[in-house]
Amino acid sequence: MKQLVPGTILLAATLLAASLLAAWPAYAEKRDAHVIDKFRQLGTELRDPNVYRTASGSPGPQYWQQRADYNIKARLDEKARRIEASETIVYTNGSPDTLRFLWVQLDQNRFRRDSLQQRSQTGAKAEDGISDQLSYGELRKHQSLKDNDYGFVLNKVADGQSRDLPYVVVDTMMRIDLPSPLRPGGKQTLRIDWAFNITDEAAVGSRGGYEHFEENDTYIYFLAQWFPRMAAYTDYTSWQHHQFLGRGEFALEFGDYDVELTVPADHVVSATGELTNPRDVLSAAQRERLDRARSSSKPVYIVTPDEALENEKAGTDDTRTWRFSAQNVRDFAWASSRKFVWDAAIHKQEGTPGDVLAMSFFPNEAGPIWSQYSTEAVIHTMDVYSRFSFPYPYPTAQSVNTWLAGGMEYPMITFNGYRPEPIDDDDKDSLVEDLPPSTYKRSTKHRLIGVIIHEIGHIYFPMTVNSDERQWTWMDEGINSFLEHLAEVEWEENFHDYAEKVSILDRIGPYMISENQVPVMSQSDSILQFGPNAYTKPAAALLVLRETVMGRELFDFAFKEYARRWRFKRPTPEDFFRTMEDASAVDLDWFWRGWFYTTDHVDVDLSSIREYRVSSMDPRIENEARRELDALLTREPIEQARNREEGRKTRLDRVEGLEDFYNENDKYTVSNQALKSYVDYLEGLEPWERRTLERAVADAEYVYFVDFENKGGLLSALPLKLTFADGSEEDYMVPAEVWRRNGEKVTKLFVFPKQLSAIELDPHHQTADVDRANNYYPRRILPSRLELFKYENKDRDLMLEMLEELKDDDKEVLSGKPVPLTR
Repeated sequence: MKQLVPGTILLAATLLAASLLAAWPAYAEKRDAHVIDKFRQLGTELRDPNVYRTASGSPGPQYWQQRADYNIKARLDEKARRIEASETIVYTNGSPDTLRFLWVQLDQNRFRRDSLQQRSQTGAKAEDGISDQLSYGELRKHQSLKDNDYGFVLNKVADGQSRDLPYVVVDTMMRIDLPSPLRPGGKQTLRIDWAFNITDEAAVGSRGGYEHFEENDTYIYFLAQWFPRMAAYTDYTSWQHHQFLGRGEFALEFGDYDVELTVPADHVVSATGELTNPRDVLSAAQRERLDRARSSSKPVYIVTPDEALENEKAGTDDTRTWRFSAQNVRDFAWASSRKFVWDAAIHKQEGTPGDVLAMSFFPNEAGPIWSQYSTEAVIHTMDVYSRFSFPYPYPTAQSVNTWLAGGMEYPMITFNGYRPEPIDDDDKDSLVEDLPPSTYKRSTKHRLIGVIIHEIGHIYFPMTVNSDERQWTWMDEGINSFLEHLAEVEWEENFHDYAEKVSILDRIGPYMISENQVPVMSQSDSILQFGPNAYTKPAAALLVLRETVMGRELFDFAFKEYARRWRFKRPTPEDFFRTMEDASAVDLDWFWRGWFYTTDHVDVDLSSIREYRVSSMDPRIENEARRELDALLTREPIEQARNREEGRKTRLDRVEGLEDFYNENDKYTVSNQALKSYVDYLEGLEPWERRTLERAVADAEYVYFVDFENKGGLLSALPLKLTFADGSEEDYMVPAEVWRRNGEKVTKLFVFPKQLSAIELDPHHQTADVDRANNYYPRRILPSRLELFKYENKDRDLMLEMLEELKDDDKEVLSGKPVPLTR
């Protein structure tokens, strides 16, 4: 085991200066190479500031954005599982450009059999990279796309006077050619009639669709990307019309929405915005409960579980129209079902728009876990996120249970998964009486709360801070995952304690050293390992930035300034990077480059430590110190020691007359010449140098040179825990600027009044260091557990297998077609 090595250090300014001058040319060349690699300012990586976006990261004096206002009427045909709808769009050109055509997003076309996404889908390989794989899910998707005609059917594309407009559909985009150019400040009215078959979400993996409950033949419909939406037109890329391939999500314009949704009369509807006709769709009792919920801090049922069960019993051919209004939103989504239980509570907040109605919609199958946690999680999200950004900007916030797992976000409404696990009939005989209908795991509870926090959080980022998801996934998913983590920590300690590692900074390590990865700044559809890249790594980066690099006070102020500046506007990465520096006076170019533009990882090796005391230069003191030091560091030859153990005497001991002056005085004896040299040395010092030396000798401090090696490539601050010989401990932060002249190896000088016994790097796990074994000096043996391996003989006993009896149920299953592939 390595130990701290003591020594002495000579204070000789002239010798030190001479050595530095001699080494300077080679040092400077090496230094410059590392500065270029790691600590240079971001240049070509960033777009230049301009009149639209300033060097501070703020919107510029001529910042602009487009606007699209919608009036939509839609009808849900439950028997056909189909939407038929019409819309009027008023598009306002806020840009300085004249537009001769407009682009409209047709996201449902992604599910056409001939879509770009379907035709560019790749096959899967097994982990060994050799065997071809076809999963049950992929096969189910293939069958669903084969059996159904998905995608938009456009019945009319016209102007405000219903005059047909020429258009061209390009996969998930439609270009509408205008009869006359749309000049800056002008408006264009569009009229579009369309229809589409609703997708089976579980089969095709869509963000909207329906879920079918086979046990009672009921459905939940959740509609997203369900209407033709204006593509974004921006100052940095003009039209954002990259085709929708499934991952890179959406870039949209703000506008006002008035929407009429006609659904079966026994359905309950949740949607973006506020319900404007409750008298037409709710009973008197339900309206009274809704009014009561507006002043209640605890959830109140608007539609009770019993009412939802009653709605499920029989369908109806009657319909009702629900009307919703939403102002200054970038999208609109909704959900409809006769299965919905509905509860609500008020979230009190200062500022515009004031109090927020938090609501949850869920089937009885979601049971007690949703009624206990969903609306509470919605309110908790607003509590935490508003503290880090701005007051929640809309009058409602909704969580809707639409599937078994995962989540999706839209203005004022989110689609969320996770439900309790029903108790199987076969297990009931072995359990206690009075069983609940379902139970849930700790992981289900945390995942439910976590997904609601995440999706409601998206109403802040990107539904309000309107980043371009199609281009930079991390700007909404990464930033939001960071805030989600902060909210989870404030929900309860050790949140996600079902996971192997609770901390994001501990979980991200395996990804950061993996081979199959790309930088965070990659375009959304080009990302490999999507979840770790776009969600976890940027969240980890921001956590390091807050807790280790900037500190909470500076980070929180700068982050809140970014949110304030870009509320209801469209930021780019440059705007975020520049604002964080502008509001903090912390140079972060090295940080953005390492975490966002490279695939480097953090692995700093605390490789060596050397201990010194300042030499007094007095041989009477130093020679005795040298004697003690040599006794500590050296050993006599083993053959000499064993000779003595055997009783073998040296010739000097056996023969008289061989001793002389050197046998009576060893190399540590102080000579007159040494004393004179000491006097000459003192007389050669400047007065200030002599005073400095005398004080250093009196203080008797310990001097340490500590070597760090950057093995992972990603620059990092160096949080240290210093343990002293007296047992005391101290935390010490070495800033990342220590690497500014050499990004690979640095030596840090420390001077302490007491002796050091150990140093630990990153003791609080706050840097995402992937190898903790080299974070200790002296080195430690890190404990773990080893499971014993037991060999299993896999040779088949075919005779015994043939004696297994097939039951009638087994024979019925075997009558179907096998899924595994064969040659």
